[in-house]
Amino acid sequence: MALALLVPGGRGQLGRDLVAATPRDGMAHAPSSAELDLTDAECVADAVATFAASARDGGLRPVVVNAAAYTAVDQAETDEDRAFAVNALGPERLAVECARHDVPLLHVSTDYVFPGDGDRPYEPSDETGPRSAYGRTKLAGEQRVLASGKRSWVVRTAWAYGAHGGNFVKTMARLEKERDTVSVVDDQHGSPTWTLDLAAGLVELADLVTTRREPAGRVLHGTGGGQTTWYAFTRAIFEELGADPGRVRPCPSTEYPRPAPRPAYSVLSGKSWADAGLTPLRPWRQALSAAFAAGLLGPVVI
Repeated sequence: MALALLVPGGRGQLGRDLVAATPRDGMAHAPSSAELDLTDAECVADAVATFAASARDGGLRPVVVNAAAYTAVDQAETDEDRAFAVNALGPERLAVECARHDVPLLHVSTDYVFPGDGDRPYEPSDETGPRSAYGRTKLAGEQRVLASGKRSWVVRTAWAYGAHGGNFVKTMARLEKERDTVSVVDDQHGSPTWTLDLAAGLVELADLVTTRREPAGRVLHGTGGGQTTWYAFTRAIFEELGADPGRVRPCPSTEYPRPAPRPAYSVLSGKSWADAGLTPLRPWRQALSAAFAAGLLGPVVI
């Protein structure tokens, strides 16, 4: 029996890659945030009920993968109510409806739920402590999903980039064409994650939970393997572009103050992912090369 995925936030970079990663014998319904507004309780209830019935009528295993989120990190500092509605109340509604129809829910979250002052990769059991409005609303979403949904899992990821929408890789590729040198912070550490790799991992997890081979842990960390800094990441991007990485200059975060504080250390441990029997996401440098080689980062708009 094949998978059927309902993907709120289906027009974003992860949502579109989830559609691409869905097996051919399955089905993915990926509405945009306008088409499936998680802040509209009636809309959520209708969408989940219709999806569950349609999937089962077609002999498919239904699962919801929530890729919808308010991700404007700096804007959330002055728009926290809206961010909370999308990142916390919306996923809670989704979890309640999924529980009502016995549909597993995979909810995508973020490294921003941690304080970012660690010195070793964060485990799911480590104490959270977000320092931004975005992080607070995402943590609230995690808590509400796990409390409301009988069969729900949270997957935290970080430093995501893909073919669709704006992201760090595309920005640096554009700046490489515009500037002689680029200054990038070298005191923030994380694990770049290609959304196509993450999407494949989420589909693998969906297969597990819909066949009742459920991971014991309800919170998993899924990121590219290894760790780096934004500066070193940018040097790698320049290398993939055939540009001189010496044009990238390191600088401290203090040179680029932002409304929302960025985690200095947001590396997530992959142990929970491996313990669940899931295929580890490939090392970040290998994934970056694959993304460029496949031409799957999309056109760079100048």
